[in-house]
Amino acid sequence: MTEQTQPPSPAAPDEARYFNRDLSWLEFNRRVLAQAADESFPLLERVKFLAIFANNLDEFFMKRVGLLKRYIASGVETPSPDGRRPTRTLGELRAMTKGLQAEQARIWLEIARPQLVEAGIHILRYEDLAEGERCRVDQWYRDNVFPILTPLAVDPGHKFPFISNLSENLGVLVGPQGGTEQLFARIKVPDVLPRFVDIERTGSVIRLLPLDELIKNNLEDLFPGMTIHRVMSFRLTRNASVQTKDDESDNLYEHVEAELQLRRFAEAVRMEVPEHPCEEMLRYILEELLLTAEDVYARPGPLEYQDLAEIASLDRPELKLSHYRPVSPPALADPEADIFALIRERDIFLHHPYESFKESVERFIAAAARDPDVLAIKQTIYRTSRDSPFVASLIRAAEDGKQVACLVELRARFDEQKNLRFARMLEKHGVHVAYGVVGLKTHCKCSLVVRREGQGLRCYAHVGTGNYNPATAQLYTDLGLLTCNPRITEDVVGLFNLLTGRSAQTEYNELLIAPTTMRERFSALIDNEVEHARAGRPARIFAKFNSLEDINITERLYRASQAGVKIELVVRGFCCLRPGVPGMSENIRVWSVVGRFLEHSRVFHFADGQADPVDGKWYFGSADWMYRNLHDRVEAVCPAYDRSARERLCRLREILLRDRKRGWDLRPDGSYLLRTPPEGADEESPEAGGTFRHLMHLARAGTPV
Repeated sequence: MTEQTQPPSPAAPDEARYFNRDLSWLEFNRRVLAQAADESFPLLERVKFLAIFANNLDEFFMKRVGLLKRYIASGVETPSPDGRRPTRTLGELRAMTKGLQAEQARIWLEIARPQLVEAGIHILRYEDLAEGERCRVDQWYRDNVFPILTPLAVDPGHKFPFISNLSENLGVLVGPQGGTEQLFARIKVPDVLPRFVDIERTGSVIRLLPLDELIKNNLEDLFPGMTIHRVMSFRLTRNASVQTKDDESDNLYEHVEAELQLRRFAEAVRMEVPEHPCEEMLRYILEELLLTAEDVYARPGPLEYQDLAEIASLDRPELKLSHYRPVSPPALADPEADIFALIRERDIFLHHPYESFKESVERFIAAAARDPDVLAIKQTIYRTSRDSPFVASLIRAAEDGKQVACLVELRARFDEQKNLRFARMLEKHGVHVAYGVVGLKTHCKCSLVVRREGQGLRCYAHVGTGNYNPATAQLYTDLGLLTCNPRITEDVVGLFNLLTGRSAQTEYNELLIAPTTMRERFSALIDNEVEHARAGRPARIFAKFNSLEDINITERLYRASQAGVKIELVVRGFCCLRPGVPGMSENIRVWSVVGRFLEHSRVFHFADGQADPVDGKWYFGSADWMYRNLHDRVEAVCPAYDRSARERLCRLREILLRDRKRGWDLRPDGSYLLRTPPEGADEESPEAGGTFRHLMHLARAGTPV
């Protein structure tokens, strides 16, 4: 489905009541960029944040700016909940983006690059090379680059070339020697080669030449006998919100393949160029691509800041954070123990990356694939790694004769191609592959194992907040539960019946399932806190998630605040709720935690009249408080019944509250203020070290939260 802003809510559009979703998202990326200037991070970590900021911005333009431009082109000027119409939003986004990119360039040119030089890492220009170095690198170019390049000229016999999404290109104006005619040609910087060429690696000295610099200075080989008049780098971004209706194809696999093809040729939405582009060439390219000057983003520094990820990956450990090795979950410390027997003893609550994903979730599925008493395995895959151990385990189980079903979400944005490949691979080996419920994305994170025990069957389940992806499990913070509690596993069985077959089930024992029960249950839980507050009982809401956009949930939170309910929201990304407004949201506090890991877990707490938070209601799961999560996706949120799990969630809340190193408070005007650590605080404490460092410290000490 096309990612939509939610339909009009009962409240009229009101800029004083809601923040704009897209402007709030750019504020989130501002917080990411701030990490690149944070001297408490080692140098290469800060360089990595420059690349992350650029990658985030690319996805934002492909998804959100592309969608806004589609609305404008279609004449749709319906205001968003904050009252802004698409044209106004787009103009404000452009101004804000240009300011952020100027800051990105300043950090790189004035801070990061000079510090790299001090550390012995030099990013060179071609003219910086000695004569002998030029000869060597030119020969390397002729052997390794020149045969790959394909200059595409534009003249009466050659039409304007297709410019692929996010490609780095060189535009060249060439003409016959001695003549005045100038013709345009385009050269794509090849994606198959590293972006930096080694010039020297001696001890701590690393000297690198950008690949596009090398190509620019060897263009005569591509245009022999011609005069090269001007050269300009440029980069194009295309719309990724081009989607067709799910019902246009009887086969979802074919539908997604067709959608990917449409996206490849989708309209352009942004063009990036150097600070001082060739105006003649720029006008020509814009005309061919049907872009305007408002779609051009010129800035100093590298054209493709994501290339800096190669610099960040250099083997210079003294310029990086020390590697963190996740600890074994205490309940799973014995690798030889029967994991199913351990789960039968008690629920096993998990917190990644502090506790090992490999030694818990991967172990659970691998053990199920090997166990002769396991009869069936079912799992959802939204995003996973290229060499996923889960895919290997499911294939092994199927080949051993087990019933194996896998829900592969083909429409996971920017992972569609990979998931298409996984689906075909699984089907080839006998796994029953389903693509979910028509019209809904499957975003829940669940696994089910059915095992023969004694005279009957027992079900085991994993319910989590993150994807079954070993790579991101080391970079994202996520929670999970391994359980054989029948009331939960019965719900997981019903959920998989919904996903793989046909089911009209709308009632579940314990799980909150979107789009059937979740919105109603969350609304009731919020309203229940209002009743407790009015009755003088403890009333409190704590929630942690990626994004808050849903207007109906927001309005309920406003009413709860007005009734005296204390509300704490940790919203990592964008937040459309305006906190701290007298008479509306003075009891709501919102903050964001940004740093070493990406905060990804979703946690929900309701006091339910209990003074001690441990005795209140706690939930965790896959859903944000966004319209799409509650209405257009299959999501699962699970209660935390085990007291030790609730105690851990309480401690997590306290640590997030105390974080004065990585915490940013959202102010009523929409800006974020970075907290200041107190002087003299213990470096391992949340106040001085921040959430991530403190949680790593606790995990290493044997008391993971």
